[in-house]
Amino acid sequence: MRTVDEQVMRAPAALCFQIAADVERWPEILPHYRWVRFQEKTGFGRGRVEMAAWRDFGGPARWPTWWVSDMRAEADEPAVHYRHVDGITRGMDVVWEFHPQGDATLVRIVHEWTGPGWPLLGALAAGVVIGPGFISAIARRTLAGVAAEAERRAAANPPTAPSLPLQGEP
Repeated sequence: MRTVDEQVMRAPAALCFQIAADVERWPEILPHYRWVRFQEKTGFGRGRVEMAAWRDFGGPARWPTWWVSDMRAEADEPAVHYRHVDGITRGMDVVWEFHPQGDATLVRIVHEWTGPGWPLLGALAAGVVIGPGFISAIARRTLAGVAAEAERRAAANPPTAPSLPLQGEP
């Protein structure tokens, strides 16, 4: 199973990366996240992180989700990498990619997974139910929330252009 979710954010790539990698703050900016906590933290955006989110189905209907990942944020790429090590999505690889596009950034989340270790049904469940119904649904809400925060911060602190001398000034 491979899911790709993406969104253009009207903010610089470095800012989008910073917000996406600062997962401990996600519950403050993403209402569908129940909690995010590092079980082991080795630096900014690095370590073993436990995450829990709600998969909303509209109205009061929602389903709790939970997973543990080894996380590695790489500012020089820029990218954020995850390897799920616990939960139903154990073995899933995830990468957040940041592609500058002028004054905006295309942010893409790619999930790759063979499915849960259920004989005969694992790959089918991953491709038909878990991937589109849970993983992609949560990823789209996460992208929208990260975009809203990045765009809010970018608008509050617009880049300043260097001042150029006026015509006739030295």
